Amino acid sequence: MKPGSPLPSVDKLLRSTSAADLIARYGHVAVVAALRDVLAGHRAAMVAGGQADVDEPMILAEAAQLLAERMAPHLRPVLNLTGTVLHTNLGRAILPESAIAHVAMAMRSPCNLEYDVETGERGERDALIEGLLTELTGAEAAIAVNNNAAAVLLVLAALAQGGEVVLSRGELIEIGGSFRIPDVMRSAGTRLVEVGTTNRTHPADYRNALGPDTRALMKVHASNYAITGFVASVSEPELAAIAHAHGLPFIVDLGAGSLIDLASHGLPREPVVRDVLASGADVVTFSGDKLLGGPQAGLIVGRRDLIERIRRHPLKRALRLSKIVLAALEATLLEYRKPDRLTQSLPTLRLLTRPVAELEAMAQHLLPHVASIMGPEWTVEAAATEGQIGSGSLPSERIASVALALAPSSGKQGKSLAALASRLRSLPVPVIGRIADDRLLLDLRCLEDTECLLVQLRQLA
Repeated sequence: MKPGSPLPSVDKLLRSTSAADLIARYGHVAVVAALRDVLAGHRAAMVAGGQADVDEPMILAEAAQLLAERMAPHLRPVLNLTGTVLHTNLGRAILPESAIAHVAMAMRSPCNLEYDVETGERGERDALIEGLLTELTGAEAAIAVNNNAAAVLLVLAALAQGGEVVLSRGELIEIGGSFRIPDVMRSAGTRLVEVGTTNRTHPADYRNALGPDTRALMKVHASNYAITGFVASVSEPELAAIAHAHGLPFIVDLGAGSLIDLASHGLPREPVVRDVLASGADVVTFSGDKLLGGPQAGLIVGRRDLIERIRRHPLKRALRLSKIVLAALEATLLEYRKPDRLTQSLPTLRLLTRPVAELEAMAQHLLPHVASIMGPEWTVEAAATEGQIGSGSLPSERIASVALALAPSSGKQGKSLAALASRLRSLPVPVIGRIADDRLLLDLRCLEDTECLLVQLRQLA
């Protein structure tokens, strides 16, 4: 088109081969909308006295770019090189391959979500995972909802609505997203009775707080913080004894919760659901997407009579799991029937237990390639570092790891590290590291595809 020529019509553009290709990919409606938007932009530029030299290939190319941006999903893979295995902002647990396959089945075909194949009658969706949960925890009954906050809300609404729940002041936690236990209690229609102090609570504090309106005693596992020094808390067996002596249920919110003893795999120990139930807890809630290594879910296990009360509460339907999450959860739980294979089949446990020697060997393999890509402006070294489990699990514990440490060769950080971190995040597969000690650290604990990292880094140029 010559300068000053009128812009082509949408109909004319649609008759081109390029437009036909776009229509085959995106559909007629989307292509027409994109062409109109591109043309409107150029008209506005012309009115403002801007660029007038525009041709049809340019318009079609801009429309193609606009369509690619509009059709690109916001949710996409990233490389988690932060050193936090269960990173809340990066999706927490990676699912085992068996769960991915089971989810695909549930999405591709009808399935027996609420249908009893043997009797031909309506079934209960919790039945898909209840047997596995009771087997793995020793509970009498179990149900699942969409996350652990929902599990706590449902338990309190079903067992203590209109009454009081006694809880230590040192356990009034807040975790990510401003989730606060006192707020959940109010939302469930219960009244919080705080006992003890921030750092010390004793059995007598609970006994003195009991009254005619008390509906339950509760213990909440600390998330994302730890109190040390002059501290005292009441154990689960002691609290269970106090609750049962007064005919009250004892509720424990484990937050992360674990189905196995992590110490047997060389990791710091986290409370095991089976042990907490054995210590006298009547109802235990915990997450599915943290230490369990499955999808986001809130799991509720415990006494059959209490679980049935919880199951019948109206909120249960509002908080229930979809077939996709149930499929992922069932497949993940089935992996626990093969305990000697968990470090291979369960990504969360596999990443947490990777030997440091393996990470050191990976760092030495990557080092010359990354140094070459970064050029003389940057120094790249293999550095010993410490990661963490994440998502509120053992907040004060660290896991030995190895990172590639990047720093400006000039020694003057300024804004260089932040700028590099931004460039890494802008790659087709964003590379997410962390800045610490005047270096950008790319922690290797969660990296299993070294070639993927190198392919991304080569695009920095």
